[in-house]
Amino acid sequence: MFGKLFFRGEWRKGGRRKGFIFPFFFLPFLLSSFLLLSLTPKHEYHVSVTHMQYNPAARSFEVSIRIFTDDLERALAQSNNGQRFIVRNDDKNDPFVERYIRKAFVLSDAQKRPAEIRYVGKEQEEDATWIYLEIPFQGKLEGYKLRNEALMEVFDDQVNMTNLKFTSDKKTFLFKKGQSVHTL
Repeated sequence: MFGKLFFRGEWRKGGRRKGFIFPFFFLPFLLSSFLLLSLTPKHEYHVSVTHMQYNPAARSFEVSIRIFTDDLERALAQSNNGQRFIVRNDDKNDPFVERYIRKAFVLSDAQKRPAEIRYVGKEQEEDATWIYLEIPFQGKLEGYKLRNEALMEVFDDQVNMTNLKFTSDKKTFLFKKGQSVHTL
């Protein structure tokens, strides 16, 4: 009986039958294996890159943040009661992205007052999303602090690299759990 599930046809020499039939009870196992493998993270590292450059003509910092799109979608879902997000260029998610970034990315002065941040928009490309901000700024950076804790509530190994260019000074800061604020 068991052999009838797997084989059809005639017996060959040596006691084997020819004509293998795929055992359909393996189909759910194969499908679930495929789904589990496809749900694994697309990348093994969790890094964002931020470029923060001062524009003296506009008297503001121009900020671009590059985040893996699947990580951003996961963070948005987590901060919005599990609502599912798909980030694309023509979506309606800008208010959610703006609210999330305003909480995670903050420039504050020596008196701990946060600087005004203008959300310019986002642009999705391949596996990453660029988020654009503008921060009006005059004066010196002395005493200013930057907090960049994007995705740190989602991934324990999240690292946010920020490249800062102010006048002729260039600095790079690494933000991670336990070190999400740096003095500029």
